[in-house]
Amino acid sequence: MPSSHPIFDLSDRATDRIAALAPTWATYCGIAGHDHELDDLSPEGFEQRHDVVRDLRMELTRLPVATERDARLATAVFDALTAEMAEEYDRGEHRRDISHSASALALVRETIDAQDRSDAAGWRNIARRLAAMDEFNEGWRRSIAEGLDRGELVAQRQVESLIRQLRAAIAPDGTYSTVIAGYDGDDDALRADLDRGLVVTGRACEETVRWLEETYLPVAPEEDGVGRDEYLIQARRHLGTDVDVDEAYAWAWGEIDGLYRRMVAVANDIDPTAGLPEVVEQLRTDPAMAAPTQAAFIAQMLERQQQAIELLDGSHFDLPDEIRQVEVRLAAPGSPLGAWYIGPSEDFERPGSLWWSIGSKEPVPLWEEVSTAYHEGFPGHHMQIGLQMTMADRLSRLHRLLYWKAGAGEGWALYAERLMDEIGFLDQPMYVLGYLASTMLRACRVVIDIGCHLGLSIPGGVRFHPGERWRYELAVEMLTDVAMLDRDVAESEATRYLGWPGQAISYKLGERTIIDLRDELQVGSSLDPKLFHDRILSAGSVGLDLLRSVVRGELDG
Repeated sequence: MPSSHPIFDLSDRATDRIAALAPTWATYCGIAGHDHELDDLSPEGFEQRHDVVRDLRMELTRLPVATERDARLATAVFDALTAEMAEEYDRGEHRRDISHSASALALVRETIDAQDRSDAAGWRNIARRLAAMDEFNEGWRRSIAEGLDRGELVAQRQVESLIRQLRAAIAPDGTYSTVIAGYDGDDDALRADLDRGLVVTGRACEETVRWLEETYLPVAPEEDGVGRDEYLIQARRHLGTDVDVDEAYAWAWGEIDGLYRRMVAVANDIDPTAGLPEVVEQLRTDPAMAAPTQAAFIAQMLERQQQAIELLDGSHFDLPDEIRQVEVRLAAPGSPLGAWYIGPSEDFERPGSLWWSIGSKEPVPLWEEVSTAYHEGFPGHHMQIGLQMTMADRLSRLHRLLYWKAGAGEGWALYAERLMDEIGFLDQPMYVLGYLASTMLRACRVVIDIGCHLGLSIPGGVRFHPGERWRYELAVEMLTDVAMLDRDVAESEATRYLGWPGQAISYKLGERTIIDLRDELQVGSSLDPKLFHDRILSAGSVGLDLLRSVVRGELDG
C-alpha cells in the first residue's frame, strides 16, 4: 500500500476531477468511465478546468510536509502537473491549439481509433462520442477564435496540416469511416447510431475545415519559428529542466558528426562496394530486406516484442505479469506518418499497444523499424509506461495515469534503443544501421528544432549547408539526406517540430541525462543493470530535474 500521507488521497480525487473535465485525455490515459464523453473545448470549458486546478493547488498548500520518499515524489508531481495546467491556461495555450500532431482534434481521432470495440458497450461509447462532435468542434473553434481576435496566431504551415488531417480523417477510407466499418454486430439500432454519428462527425469536421480556410488561414503568419523566449518556456515544459539551448545546439552537431562516421562504417560492412546513400537505398527497395505485406510487418514486430520480453525479463528488468502482453497495430488512414505507443488502461483490460502509420507502403522495409519497435514497445515506452501503471504501492494515481514528461519519457525510449544495440538484439548489420539512423534523427531534431525556432545559422565547418540560416526546406533536406528518412516522412517530421517547439529535443537530451546518471552511479567497471534500470523506472516519467533527484536518492527520508 502507498504511504498514508494525505497527498495520495488528494491525488486520487484530483485524477477523477481532471478526468471528468478532459474525458478524451482520460480515455487515452486508460481511466475508465468517460469513454462516451468529449471535452468542452470552449472558453467556458477551459475556465472551468482552471477553477478546478486552482482549487486543487489550494488544497495542496494545506497538506502537511511530506517526509518520506514516496510522499515527497507524489507531492512534487502533483505540484508540477497542476502548476503546468495553470500556466497553460494563463498563457492562453488553448487559444493556439493548432498543430500537426499535438492538437485536441488529433488526440480525439487517435483516441477513438484506439477505443475498445470488443462488445456493444464499447461501440455505444464510440457512437455517443461521434454524435457529440458538433459541440466538440464548435467549442474548439470558439477558443481558437478568441486567439485570432487577440492576435495570438499559429503559423500557416500548422493550419494547413490540420486541414489536411481533418479531410483525411473523414474521407471514405479515413479514420472515422474505417472505425465504423469495423462494426459487424446485429444490433440495428446501434448500427443506425454509429451511422448517424459518422454523419455528424463529417459535418463537424467539414465546418471546422471551412472556418480554418476562410477565416483563420488568410491571416495566419508565414513565419514558423516561435523565438527564443517562447522556445525556452516550451522546452522546460517538455524536459522538466532549464535548457541551455546554445550548448545543446553545439553539442548536437558533434553527435551528428560521430554518428555519421559510425553509419558509414556499418554501411561498409553491409556492402563495401557502395556508399552510405546507396546502401540505404538498397535497404529501402530490396524486397528481401522487407516484410512482404503490412500484415507480415505487424506479425514480425510483434514477434520481436515477445522475444525481447522473454529474454530480458529477470536479467535487465523485472517485468510484472500485467504488462507481458503488448499489441502491435496499424493506424487508420489520416494519421501523420510515424509510430507511437498508447499505454494500458488502469485496469489493464486494454493492453499497451504500438501503432504504426505507414500509409500505403508495401512491402515494408525493416531496417529502421526493429529499433523503432524497441523504442515504442519493450523495453522502451511499454516497459516504462506499463511499469508505471503497476506501481500503485509507490506512485500516486495522478502520477501513474496523468503525468508524463518527454525528457525522461522519450529519453528512456531512446536509451532503450541504445541498450538493445549494446546487448546484441540488433542481430543484423542493417538493424544496427537502422538504430544509428534513428539516433541520428534525434540528434538532427536538436539542431533543427533549436535552429528553426530561434532563427539560427548553421555553423561553419560542418558538412551540411554551413553558414545558411535555418528554414523548413533545409530541415526536410537534413532529415532525408542526413537522417535517411523517406521524403514524405521527413516533411511530416519537420512540420511536427515547427508546431511543437521544444518537444523534438527531449529524446536526445533526455537520453544524455540517463547516460550521465549511469556513468555517475557506476563504481569502477561494475554496475548492476537491473538496479540502475529500477532506479530510473521507479521515478516514472518525471521532469529531468526530478529524475536526477530520485535516482540520486535525494528524496529518500
